Amino acid sequence: MDAVRLIVTSRRALAAAGGGVPDLLTEVWQAQALAQAIGSRLALAGPPHLRGEATGLADLAGHGIGVLDRAPLNSGEPRAARLTELGDTRACLMHLGGLLGDVGIALVGIACAADDEATYWSCVEAIDAADEARDRVRDMLRKLAEREAALPRREAG
Repeated sequence: MDAVRLIVTSRRALAAAGGGVPDLLTEVWQAQALAQAIGSRLALAGPPHLRGEATGLADLAGHGIGVLDRAPLNSGEPRAARLTELGDTRACLMHLGGLLGDVGIALVGIACAADDEATYWSCVEAIDAADEARDRVRDMLRKLAEREAALPRREAG
């Protein structure tokens, strides 16, 4: 499945996760796993000038998964396993940045309502990972824009 379609599916699932903290954490985990998969795919086969940032994105999303330590219960294969193609890099990154923003918002809500310190601190660390991953996405979008702006100048010269 195309990355943008998976991201849109993840955003909808995160928004619809009204079954409480376990459902929200499951969707956050799914979103982080998807961000990791997209980062890994970009690091291997994406534009060469984005590969370093893409590796960082995959690492940060992986850290967010590890901090949460909550694999989806009874949900079968992770949504990220359905990723077959990235499609347009810019569109993929734009949508992924939105998903990571949604993840951060969901985690803030969970942290604010946490009954125990362990959940609170796990959420805080996962918020940091999602925020840093989103920063990587922004950096990649900036690099894409700079590269595209430089192309007309080279062709004109």
